[in-house]
Amino acid sequence: MKRDLAIIGAGPAGMAAATQAAELGLSVTVLDEQPRAGGQIYRDVDRASISRGHLLGKDYTDGARLTEGLRQSGVEHISGAVVWAIEDGFRISYTCAGRGAQIEADRILLATGALERPMPIPGWTLPGVMTAGAGQILLKQSGIVAQGAVLVGSGPLLYLIAAQMVRAGTPPAAMIETQTPGDMIRALRHVGGALRGWPYMAKGLKMLAEIKRAKVPRYTGATQIAVEGEGKADAVTFTHKGGKQRIACETVFLHHGVVPNTQAARSLGIGHHWDPVQGAFVPELDAWGQSDVAGVFIAGDGAGIGGAKLAEHAGRLAALKIAQNAGRLSTQDCDRLATPLRRAVTRERAARPFLDAAYPPYGSALHPADSTIVCRCEEVTAGDIRRYAKLGCLGPNQTKAFGRAGMGPCQGRYCGLTVTALLAEANGRSPDETGYYRIRPPLKPVTLGELAAMNDTDLDAAE
Repeated sequence: MKRDLAIIGAGPAGMAAATQAAELGLSVTVLDEQPRAGGQIYRDVDRASISRGHLLGKDYTDGARLTEGLRQSGVEHISGAVVWAIEDGFRISYTCAGRGAQIEADRILLATGALERPMPIPGWTLPGVMTAGAGQILLKQSGIVAQGAVLVGSGPLLYLIAAQMVRAGTPPAAMIETQTPGDMIRALRHVGGALRGWPYMAKGLKMLAEIKRAKVPRYTGATQIAVEGEGKADAVTFTHKGGKQRIACETVFLHHGVVPNTQAARSLGIGHHWDPVQGAFVPELDAWGQSDVAGVFIAGDGAGIGGAKLAEHAGRLAALKIAQNAGRLSTQDCDRLATPLRRAVTRERAARPFLDAAYPPYGSALHPADSTIVCRCEEVTAGDIRRYAKLGCLGPNQTKAFGRAGMGPCQGRYCGLTVTALLAEANGRSPDETGYYRIRPPLKPVTLGELAAMNDTDLDAAE
C-alpha cells in the first residue's frame, strides 16, 4: 500500500508531524533508526523518565507527551529502520532487523535532526574522547556517567550536560570553554531577542548556578586546546589567561554546537545555502518547510537549528501543508490552524541569535592545524586538504579523488563542513562557492546480505 506520507525520523518534529497528519486523515509511516521513538533529544524518554527523569530534567521528560501521542495516533512506526536510499516518486529503501525493505509514499517529510559539529583538535580521535552528545546518550539510555570527565567547547548543551552530571552526583572534573568576553559583548546587540526568549535565559542561569554550587572549575576563553595521550586520552592541555594548563583525565566530552543533518536532503537534490550565523549549510525551504523538490518537506533541526520545541511546532506546520496538498484540509483551515503555530515558532526563535553570537564555534577547530585528522574514516588530515587545494582542488567532491576524504562509512557527515571550510579558506572562496559533498545512496552502510534478504516481489516488507 502506498502511504500518503512517509516521515524519516521520530524526534520531536517527526512525532508531532505524524500525529498531526494522522488526525487529518492521512496514512502515515514513520521510519526511525532507534528502537524507540524520541530522537536524540528525547532518546529513550519513556524508559529513562521513570528512573532518571529527576536527573535529566523537565525539558527531557516532556518528550513523553509526544511519544504517547504517536502511540495513540495509529501511525505505523517502523523502529530500527536505517534509511539508505530515497528514490523519486517516492520509494524509500531501508534496512530493518538485517533485512532490506522498501515502502512507497506520495510525500516525504525529512525530520532527520542535527549532528554535533565536528571538533577536530589535536588528539580528538583518541579513545576516551567523544562528543558531549554521546556522553549524554550514555546517561539517558544506560544511566552511565563518566567519572572525572572534562567538558571542552562551548554552547548551552555543555551546561546542560554538566548540570545533569552534577545532579547524578558525578560532576565533571572541569569545563574548558572557548567563548570569550568579546563574544558576549557582541551578543548583546541581540539582547532584545534574548529577553523575548527569557525562558531559555532563565534555564541557562539556573544550570550555571548548579554548576557553580558544585564547584566545577570553569576556564573560559581557552585556546590551543589539545588532548594528550598514547593509545588513549590522558589529559587536556590548553592556554588560559596566557598560562599553560594541563588537566589529567581519561574521558573528554567535546562540543561546540550542532548543525543540520542534510545528508538525506542533499541526496534528493534539494538546494542548500550557507548560513553564516549558524556556520552551516541549510536547505532552501518556504515558511511551511516545503523544499524546492515537489512533495518533500523538512522540519526540525535538519531545517536549521532551533531546538526541540521549535522542531515540534515546525513538524505540525509541515503536516498541515501536506494535508492541504493532499486535499484533506482547506486552505482556510490550514491557515487558521497554522496561526498559533507560527506565533510559537517566532517565540522559540527569539533567543537563537543571542545564543549563536554568545557561543560561537571554536575557531581553531574550524581551521585545524595541518597534522590534525579531519576525516576520521579515511584518516585524511587538514594538511592533506590544504595540499589538495594547492594542486587545484576547489570543492569537496574533488577531494575524494585526491585522497578519499568523505568516502568512508559516514559518507562525509562528520568531515564535510570542515573540508568545505579548509578549501574555502585555502582558495579564497566562500562556502557557497566551495560547495559540499555530492551525496548519493547508500546514505548509510548496507550489506549484501541485507540486500539479498530483500523480497523484490513484495515491495513492502513491513506488511
